[in-house]
Amino acid sequence: MIKVTIKCFSQVKYAFGKDELNLELETGTSTLELENIIREKAKGKLDTVSLRIALNQKYIPIQTELKDGDEVAFIPPVQGG
Repeated sequence: MIKVTIKCFSQVKYAFGKDELNLELETGTSTLELENIIREKAKGKLDTVSLRIALNQKYIPIQTELKDGDEVAFIPPVQGG
């Protein structure tokens, strides 16, 4: 098992009502699998939102294996007004 921290911004923060989530995942979990987990936990609130993934403060390809202690941010498109 590994532990990762999810930083929540914009719609992701709205979906969970938190700035940060801490999850325990199976060893070998990828960022794509984590995105699916986050979308499922959001109960439909992120279904129409495209997300970019940052791992340890760097944008990464969608299929990257997570390691214990990683920090992941799911970043929705920039919104303006």
